Amino acid sequence: MAIQGVNKIVIGVTDQDRAVKFWTETVGFTVTTDAPYGEGIRWIEVTSADGAVAIVLSPNPADRRHFEVADELPTANFFFYADDIEQTYRELSEKGVDFPAPPAKQPWGWWAMFTDSEGNRFALQQRER
Repeated sequence: MAIQGVNKIVIGVTDQDRAVKFWTETVGFTVTTDAPYGEGIRWIEVTSADGAVAIVLSPNPADRRHFEVADELPTANFFFYADDIEQTYRELSEKGVDFPAPPAKQPWGWWAMFTDSEGNRFALQQRER
């Protein structure tokens, strides 16, 4: 049996409620799990519109560590995708999402970078079909 793909990604956050608001109200994900987990914390998952990826919004300090990277690079080591990166860029920018630069064509495809409410930087790539 082969590995099928990626199901959940853990993102370290300092404020779970603020992160939930960003990922649901701003980006369009849906809260699919919000349950007590340990003392005074919650296990919160938000899921993409296509249901393919769940993000665990973890308050664990160990999950908030970042590798040292240049400011023009993402702090996360995975890419999100959009079918139309320029439209997604416009829509999210209008909602206040910080993009250090507009989408740019690279030798390997279109990409942009955005920052969430917790200061994490993510790559966004246009999905080629």
